Amino acid sequence: MKIVGLTGGIGSGKTTIANYFKSLGVPIYIADKEAKALMNRSKVIKRKLKELFGDAAYIEGELNRPFLASQIFADKDLLQKMNAIVHPKVASHFRRWLKKQKASYIIKEVAIIFENNLESQYDFIITVVADEAIRVARVLKRDDTSKDKIKSIINNQLPDSEKIKKSDFVIINENLESAKVKVLEIHNKLTAVLQ
Repeated sequence: MKIVGLTGGIGSGKTTIANYFKSLGVPIYIADKEAKALMNRSKVIKRKLKELFGDAAYIEGELNRPFLASQIFADKDLLQKMNAIVHPKVASHFRRWLKKQKASYIIKEVAIIFENNLESQYDFIITVVADEAIRVARVLKRDDTSKDKIKSIINNQLPDSEKIKKSDFVIINENLESAKVKVLEIHNKLTAVLQ
């Protein structure tokens, strides 16, 4: 079974694209969603995050995401420390999940494959791109945030031009119908290669 990484900057529409693959019967693992679930579920992660950020990291047992976001937003050292707690647990959760899958390939959606030099973990990488104005509008609609915060996140991520150079496939996700067509085309190529 091959592992296909699906990546792209904030607001590029990775999850929408992942859902198109899912509709074709491809198993999907969304790392960010699983990380958030583990941060709420794992006693070890909870204890370590409280040690790192203090008791404000959780409110009534639930992850205090706005507080954590405000802490790591301007402090890359804190972000790295948090990732060192969470990422190994997500990696082992993914390995257990992977053993249960029966498809010729799976999709693992991860926002920062290239930023963390994780390319070697994937057999193929698909990058989802969209115009910056579209991305900002999507995130403003989805999250309680500001244009400045979104632009700061975009500026902290590798530019699309660099991601494209390192990718096996690219999906321009500005028009849903053409994005669906591209997903089907990639799915057919991967299925043909992996039989």
